[in-house]
Amino acid sequence: MNQITKIEYTKKFRKQYSRLNPKIRTQFKNRQRLWLDNPYNTQLHLHMLTGRYTGLYSINITGDIRALYEKIDDSYVIFGFIGTHSQLYD
Repeated sequence: MNQITKIEYTKKFRKQYSRLNPKIRTQFKNRQRLWLDNPYNTQLHLHMLTGRYTGLYSINITGDIRALYEKIDDSYVIFGFIGTHSQLYD
């Protein structure tokens, strides 16, 4: 059981999120609920990142959309980025 009690979103995340197709926004909400219930659900492919995003974690929203967040502590995370794999990593 995930113990997250506080979730924030950066200005960058909110801007990227607002540009997503409404179906993708709904999928993000669904995946976020899944993540809150069990962050290690295999559908999410949760993993820590390296390189430019060292210290951030990635979860799959769709086949190509990823949401990146920073874990501040066991109960507090900040979502920083959302977009396609190529938008985020290229």
